[in-house]
Amino acid sequence: MKITKPRLALICGILCISIFPILIKLRLASGLISAFYRMFFAVILLLPYVLLTKKFKLPTLKLTLLAGLCGILFASDVAVWNIAIQDSSATQASLLTNLSPLWVGIGSFLFLKSKPAANFWIGTVVSLLGMVTLVGFSFFMELNFDQAFLFAVLSGILYSIYLLVSKNVLSEVDILSFMVISLLASSTYLGILCYYLNESFTGFSTTGWFVFVLQAVICQLCAWLSISYATQHMRTTRVSLSLLSQAVITSILAWLFLEEKITLQMIIGGIILLFGIRITFYNKTISLKTFLKSSNS
Repeated sequence: MKITKPRLALICGILCISIFPILIKLRLASGLISAFYRMFFAVILLLPYVLLTKKFKLPTLKLTLLAGLCGILFASDVAVWNIAIQDSSATQASLLTNLSPLWVGIGSFLFLKSKPAANFWIGTVVSLLGMVTLVGFSFFMELNFDQAFLFAVLSGILYSIYLLVSKNVLSEVDILSFMVISLLASSTYLGILCYYLNESFTGFSTTGWFVFVLQAVICQLCAWLSISYATQHMRTTRVSLSLLSQAVITSILAWLFLEEKITLQMIIGGIILLFGIRITFYNKTISLKTFLKSSNS
């Protein structure tokens, strides 16, 4: 598989967001305030750069509103996902949120001119099977259909809508301008929400503030500048499914820094998941004939 610039950007973005669940597991702040500071610090760092370099271009009113809507959708996704992680297991939240490729595929089929190819649906099924294997089949026997469950599912739906809307906006707006508008909308929306829900904006430890900045720089700016570039140049369905690979990287990081175990079952699940993602990058429609021909070449 040829490594193009958009694909390389997608890989970098996935690596950057994979650290996010590890930071959230530290529970240094509530899910909502953590989401707010992730957006707030990101826009504070980005805004001076785009203004000084004159790289910000205000788009039409329609596109500005759509970029702002993307910011609210993404902020809502991050907020409910944070809450889902803190109110349940990170495994449950991650698995349910990672149903987003399915929602993206359905949304693309219904609303976009570019319909998902057969390889996407095959890759989605294989990848979700890999995700299920990775977390363990016994996990499903312990699912709690509570608020955390609903929030995790909602996170995946919000994220898929964000990807579909941002794909259209990024076809007409440059990435930096899009990021500034969406981050301003995100931080304003989350700031108002935190204020009305009586969230504390201060009183965090030095480690807590450092984690907020780390989330803003690595998980927001570096990750989403890269992923937005990939979204601009690649199929939305491929991007959404590729993001599932963060589960594999997060498991490795959790093993390195949180001393969580990696079992043989998790390794097998990770391999199946990555194979499913690879299927979506196969340009020819998969059939037994083309598969055998590819294997022999």
